[in-house]
Amino acid sequence: MKGSVNRVVLVGTGFVGSSYAFAMLNQGVTEELVLIDLNKEKSEGDAMDLNHGLPFAPAPTKIWFGDYKDCRDADLVVLCAGLNQKPGETRLDLVEKNTKIFKNIVDEIMINDFNGIFLVATNPVDILTYVVWKHSGFPKERVIGSGTILDTARFRFLLGDYFNVDTRNVHAYIIGEHGDTELPVWSHAVIAGKTIADWNRMKKNFNQSDLEELFINVRDAAYHIIKRKGATYYGIAMGLVRLTKAILENQNSVLTVSTYLDGEYGHKDIFIGVPAIVNRSGIREVVEIDLDEEEKKKFDHSVQVLKKTMEPILD
Repeated sequence: MKGSVNRVVLVGTGFVGSSYAFAMLNQGVTEELVLIDLNKEKSEGDAMDLNHGLPFAPAPTKIWFGDYKDCRDADLVVLCAGLNQKPGETRLDLVEKNTKIFKNIVDEIMINDFNGIFLVATNPVDILTYVVWKHSGFPKERVIGSGTILDTARFRFLLGDYFNVDTRNVHAYIIGEHGDTELPVWSHAVIAGKTIADWNRMKKNFNQSDLEELFINVRDAAYHIIKRKGATYYGIAMGLVRLTKAILENQNSVLTVSTYLDGEYGHKDIFIGVPAIVNRSGIREVVEIDLDEEEKKKFDHSVQVLKKTMEPILD
């Protein structure tokens, strides 16, 4: 990795990728940002458009449309390429199509001696993160998926809204697959040191069904957004920027990312969303939180669904 100047290479400048690039520029996260996409004209236009905003940015950033040779000096490659989830599709429906695309992309990156960290955002993110890890031959610590970082953000937002508390003061996790089998960790959800059960006792007219519906709205949020506007991209873009900052600034942040389990939570050989400490080296360590029996059962189910879905695409 390079020393003084951070370089991020973004592969895929569709809805998510271009939103990520815009958020990166607005937050002044990196000194160099390279855009790569099959649609050369669109990406060149993105680079031009972003550069025109530099006078308003908080920090100077060199932005250009590049190619895979630029990965050689990159600290981070962010993968947003691939086919989007269409109305009526689940994230797992995209497995075979995006696996083929990703293997070709990883080949191009590795040919050019990339030696940084992979950050994967394309769905199904847990499976594609596994594909990148296997196909690149990288250490597991240096391949990270966006996992349930967005689901966790949605969870915290809705809990904050429900209890009328700033969402940034809500501490709660969604873990498991980024998809239909994800689960809320109610046993460790807290606001200001008080459990959600405590907050429920303080809330007038509280009904348990409110929390059940709240989680369903978290789990199915993408379907609702896709139905209304065709795709989700702002939330995940901001989540990717948060991950990028944790890596480049060596923050040791705890984030619910898709990471490799090697015995943690009783599972091996799977990438799945769990809390992990993220820093300049990638995944410093997986954080094992004690799940209650119901949560363990749901997490085990999530692992099994991912493993079964992966079977056809494993070499």
